[in-house]
Amino acid sequence: MREIAFIKQNKEKWLEFELAIFGKAKKNPDELANLYIQMMNDLSYAQTYYPKSKTVVYLNHLASQIYQKIYKTKRTEKNMLVYFFKIEVPLLMYQYRRYLIYAFVLFFTTVLIGVISARYDQGFVRLILSDGYVNMTLENIKKGNPVAVYGTGSNWGSFIGITMNNLVVGAKCYLYGILGGLGTFYISMSNCIMLGAFQYFFYEHGVFWKSVRGIWIHGSMEIFAIVIETTAGFILGASILFPKTFSRINSFKIGFKNSFKIFLSTFPFTISAGFLEGFITRYSIDMPNWLSSGIILITLGIISFYYLVYPFIVHKKLQLSAKSN
Repeated sequence: MREIAFIKQNKEKWLEFELAIFGKAKKNPDELANLYIQMMNDLSYAQTYYPKSKTVVYLNHLASQIYQKIYKTKRTEKNMLVYFFKIEVPLLMYQYRRYLIYAFVLFFTTVLIGVISARYDQGFVRLILSDGYVNMTLENIKKGNPVAVYGTGSNWGSFIGITMNNLVVGAKCYLYGILGGLGTFYISMSNCIMLGAFQYFFYEHGVFWKSVRGIWIHGSMEIFAIVIETTAGFILGASILFPKTFSRINSFKIGFKNSFKIFLSTFPFTISAGFLEGFITRYSIDMPNWLSSGIILITLGIISFYYLVYPFIVHKKLQLSAKSN
């Protein structure tokens, strides 16, 4: 079937879908589930026969919106906060998973740039971290504790100050996405190049493992959260640059609403990272290897599961729910 005929044949049905999605036509959960199955069938057909057309983009968006609406109408949780983290954010992460891939590609690429720059330019680390910080860290290395800087100040003071700083960095990483994603790209790139140079600095001075045991106790959640905030910033930027079938203003409204929810979801992880940095990291040098390594693996596992694995589990459950109806 030619694409124009396919569109003409299904146009009225898709209009009904739009009315259901935006609340102009009331549908119960079972009817929505049935609409979702029909939409997935149309989307599969379009992906097979018209893979590069705007029809695929349009149908994919409708399917994702119905997908979210099913859960909103079928949810039983009275606690909206539970629903937000249990269902809504994972659905959004699944919907926008390609932007997460872009954020990770940027992360690994720019960390590598930082490592290479630090290796081949002796002055690069001082340029990035400042002479004062480098000299202080060299003194700490001589004393046998390369991450002693994390032990300065009080526990609560460090926790509050570090958390506020990380929240500001995350907010910049996200909100600068309004500049077509370029602001997000710059903030993320700057932080990741610094991270790469920072870690190579410790490697160069033979204390890489000691630094890892300290930095990544809190860094697993802190750095991963920045990657998610970068994802949110890219979504925001893309909603402006690539409105698809929507007007640019409507595309921005949808992109802002969805990306802001993803950004908000990082707060518990950023706060947890601040707590770990203020209360736990300072004792890393005295911890047995199994304990510091265990904390790193557990924190990394929790945030990785939530953003990388759990969205697919929620998506699968929705598909099974739709088919059973």
